[in-house]
Amino acid sequence: MKRIVSIAATVMVSCLTVAQPAAAAAPEAKVTLLTTEPLPEYPGKEVQMLVVDYPPGAVDPVHRHDAHGFVYMLEGSAVMGVKGGKEVTLHPGETFHEGPDDIHTVGRNASSTKPAKFLVFLIKNKGAPILTPVK
Repeated sequence: MKRIVSIAATVMVSCLTVAQPAAAAAPEAKVTLLTTEPLPEYPGKEVQMLVVDYPPGAVDPVHRHDAHGFVYMLEGSAVMGVKGGKEVTLHPGETFHEGPDDIHTVGRNASSTKPAKFLVFLIKNKGAPILTPVK
């Protein structure tokens, strides 16, 4: 009996999925943590370095880092912006900074056909999350 109910539920979900196709979501960025190092001279602070890979068309949600964030563009191009600031398009070798009170309103791959990659250096409170979504 449990198997019949399970099969029926699977068929219903499949029918609903076919009847109501999901909206195409933008591809998500891949974040690779490279290192986390405490800063003993600054109690309670640490540095995190990470690499962000944006597939073509990737878009970040609005967020904050509660940190000083330094971006160095490695490959491709990306559009960055914080609330109240000007949007900029970064190309390899260019940088971007956001402060601990900034809300990161724009973060996306500038291309819908080519990937982008950048290095991020965060100075933040020890153990705090890398990113906090903002609604």
